[in-house]
Amino acid sequence: PGAMPHTPYVWFSYLSIVMVVFPYSLLGDTVSIGDVSYKLKTPKNPELVPQNYISDSVAQSVVQHLRWIMQKDLLGQDVFLIGPPGPLRRSIAMQYLELTQREVEYIALSRDTTETDLKQRREIRAGTAFYIDQCAVRAATEGRTLVLEGLEKAERNVLPVLNNLLENREMQLEDGRFLMSAERYDKLLQDHTKTELDAWKIVRVSENFRVIALGLPVPRYSGNPLDPPLRSRFQARDIYYLPFKDQLKLLYSVGANISAEKVSQLLSFATTLCSQESSTLGLPDFPLDSLPAAVQILDSFPMMSIKHAVQWLYPYTILLGHEGKMAVEGVLKRFQIQDSGSSMLPKEILRVERLNENDVPQASVTIRIAEREVTIKVAAGTRPLNQPCASEHFIQTLSHKQLLAEMMQSHMVKDICLIGGKGCGKTVIAKNFAETLGYNIEPIMLYQDMTARDLLQQRYTLPNGDTAWRSSPLVNAALEGKLVLLDGIHRVNVGTLAVLQRLIHDRELSLYDGSRLLREDRYMRLKEELQVSDEQLRERSIFPVHPSFRIIALAEPPVIGSTTQQWLGPEFLTMFFFHYMKPLVKSEEIQVIKEMVRVKPEALDKLLLFTHKLRETQDPTAQSLAASLSTRQLLRISRRLSQYPNENLHSAVTKACLSSPQDIKDTVLHSVWAGLGFSEGCATSNSLSCVKYLGEVASGFLRIGAVSAPIYNAHEKMKVPDVLFYDNIQHMIVMEDMLKDFLLGEHLLLVGNQGVGKNKIVDRFLHLLNRPREYMQLHRDTTVQTLTLQPSVKDGLIVYEDSPLVKAVKLGHVLVVDEADKAPTNVTCILKTLVENGEMILADGRRIVANSANVNGRENVIVIHPDFRMIVLANRPGFPFLGNDFFGTLGDIFSCHAVDNPKPHSELEMLRQYGPNVPEPILQKLVAAFGELRRLADQGIINYPYSTREVVNIVKHLQKFPTEGLSSAVRNVFDFDSYNNDMREILMKTLHKYGIPIGAKPTSVQLAKE
Repeated sequence: PGAMPHTPYVWFSYLSIVMVVFPYSLLGDTVSIGDVSYKLKTPKNPELVPQNYISDSVAQSVVQHLRWIMQKDLLGQDVFLIGPPGPLRRSIAMQYLELTQREVEYIALSRDTTETDLKQRREIRAGTAFYIDQCAVRAATEGRTLVLEGLEKAERNVLPVLNNLLENREMQLEDGRFLMSAERYDKLLQDHTKTELDAWKIVRVSENFRVIALGLPVPRYSGNPLDPPLRSRFQARDIYYLPFKDQLKLLYSVGANISAEKVSQLLSFATTLCSQESSTLGLPDFPLDSLPAAVQILDSFPMMSIKHAVQWLYPYTILLGHEGKMAVEGVLKRFQIQDSGSSMLPKEILRVERLNENDVPQASVTIRIAEREVTIKVAAGTRPLNQPCASEHFIQTLSHKQLLAEMMQSHMVKDICLIGGKGCGKTVIAKNFAETLGYNIEPIMLYQDMTARDLLQQRYTLPNGDTAWRSSPLVNAALEGKLVLLDGIHRVNVGTLAVLQRLIHDRELSLYDGSRLLREDRYMRLKEELQVSDEQLRERSIFPVHPSFRIIALAEPPVIGSTTQQWLGPEFLTMFFFHYMKPLVKSEEIQVIKEMVRVKPEALDKLLLFTHKLRETQDPTAQSLAASLSTRQLLRISRRLSQYPNENLHSAVTKACLSSPQDIKDTVLHSVWAGLGFSEGCATSNSLSCVKYLGEVASGFLRIGAVSAPIYNAHEKMKVPDVLFYDNIQHMIVMEDMLKDFLLGEHLLLVGNQGVGKNKIVDRFLHLLNRPREYMQLHRDTTVQTLTLQPSVKDGLIVYEDSPLVKAVKLGHVLVVDEADKAPTNVTCILKTLVENGEMILADGRRIVANSANVNGRENVIVIHPDFRMIVLANRPGFPFLGNDFFGTLGDIFSCHAVDNPKPHSELEMLRQYGPNVPEPILQKLVAAFGELRRLADQGIINYPYSTREVVNIVKHLQKFPTEGLSSAVRNVFDFDSYNNDMREILMKTLHKYGIPIGAKPTSVQLAKE
């Protein structure tokens, strides 16, 4: 870019005189644009011709683009429309096809597109496999126009499949047929009959077949660069944003209530951000195509701050670093879009009433802005409306009221993206918004390796073995008019989200099984023009998108300057309006917690004072700790405090942050805590010896320490774990803690090094409670499918068997998920919807729901058993554990417990039980030496954290073979390090210090003295 001037269209000046008189005219069956005319043909399948794309007054610049496409069309050339992100290029292509009455085959390319999506796909019908033509082949044989969108998204070497079709109109198909260009085919017809050619499997490519490709320029935007052989087969046209005066005319027509000066300031600001200079500063393009929507809001709220509306389109405060922010602020100042005293922000939604006009569910919403009330019309769901603030689980705070009012304004014109940190309540706000408007919610949890098929349609087999397509929840929601929550849109690959662009911009979609979803007005027009019923259109697989259908995407803020987590790019900006959900201020957070939980005010004040102090500290460690004290975590701590008021607040906080005493985190926590002048409460270690912790079972109750719980009446006795376990105080304290959270209904997460007894504790815990367990072990190759279902083939049919997860949900068992940090975090993310929303969709189309009230006669629904619980085990993040940071991504939803090696006296007591005949001095030596090695590991001097498991194994060996010396038994553990010299030095030094002979040389005399 930069070579071609975007300013005056000098080359076209001679034409524009002709065009002003008649931009394009239809005479009989000929379309003319200026001096270029095209003879119309009657389409064979009129339902495939685009409808309602041409507006009443077509902008001059668009007319020039259309004239150029017509020239290329008459020459029989394929075109490539290149330009910045946004719906403009697609709209121009569709306007041309509507103008010339051509049928369209549309495909949105993504990183998941393969050659089968373009050429032919195998399907099985009645036990026979055969090929079904896909878009490129259908377009070639039927003489349609193939629109390929997003060429930069397709993986390399997929598109060359089309090279020969583009150049010579030839292609060899999988089923043995051969596509041949019209001229050659007609030549052959002179010498041979059609039946002969059919026998040779030669198929004629229609002379009306054309390709229109739409793509972004790479580099400048991210994606795969164009393959030179592919590029040379297209004629290119730069479709830049509409020129200033065309844009201005459009905006004036939308916003009649706003002063013309304001509109032109807004547009000047936007075009400045799209200029060459801005992109060298690294600012992403301003989404010019969303401007009419913003002007529409300002038209209903002329007193609203323009600067605020700019932030919805272009959330520069969270998108850019400091320099970028200053640059944008500078441009705002230059065009005087600073907030004047008169401009206002909306305060709250006052009331919502249902409107029933022409069967489209709508609501009139009254919003208070400044001292005035403004009523707007918005789309609504099919359920009865709920007055704002009616829900008893939702606590209204001022900032939430304002956010909901702003979302209501955006909802009037466009889909919404809600950005906010972990656990700040995005889902709650979105659900409350949906209730207010009577929407049914469709939560869809997105994960990193999600494919376009997971988003739209998936293959499955029917009971007779035939293949079929099952629409995803997103597509069903579009047909039924639900509100879709796309949770975690920041995780999905950009190349996959590309398939949603047309649905979001135009409310249209082409699916894999050949069905098409059309925007409602286009569907109605098609119905009138063809004089057909809904039934007949359904037979041709054409469906209307419900006018109420909306999307709310939930995302975490982009990480500025990061390559992977800067998900908010120029393409994404064109799809939504963005609302940033700030963390609650202290007073509001107190209000929320007080209304949800009854807790002593002084404890709560302490907790919040501490949290907000942490959030304000600039130290990066403090920042990461503050992230793990989200509103969600604070509510959890408060629930525990309300149930167990004597609980120590300091230990509750360290538990939530998972910091162990040796940790650097702990020093930060400690300094902030002490800085506020709080005492740490009684240290637990001294009081250990006085309390006798026992897990006792008496008269149907289990008692651990001070907590008691009824014993479960298990139906499946064989699934209750039974394990060799020697009680020791420290593990009993962990279990007491676990029991507290278990009784509060929490799901648990146990984090600790290897060999500290996480599995033993859990098994013992479930054994005492008499709870049956289901067990799953995760690993690198765990996928979302294997977590939920295990496919197997019976009698030639694919049958899905429930995984332990689904069994536990159905039967109310406890699901133990082991090695959770070994699975990719994007896979374990789906546990979030299960724990948080109590909803999850399985690969075979069944759905897990929490509330039996939501079932109302729906099929394929599994209701979560009230006794279902999850206990997740993971190693701590970081070296030498090679896992993923499970705690970082999902620690927020579980109640976390850190499991450490037992203290020396607990460990000694336990070893005595494992080796009753091993002499006491030997046990003491081992405990002391291993204690020292663990200290070294915590300080980072050695890598490997030696654990209780290793000591127990040594003692077992000595118990069984008492004649063998200590030195040979110890080697069972330390031979791993025999080739690492530095490590060996440290080990020998430490072990010798405690009188354990290993690798002793004659020089080490001090051993003999002992």
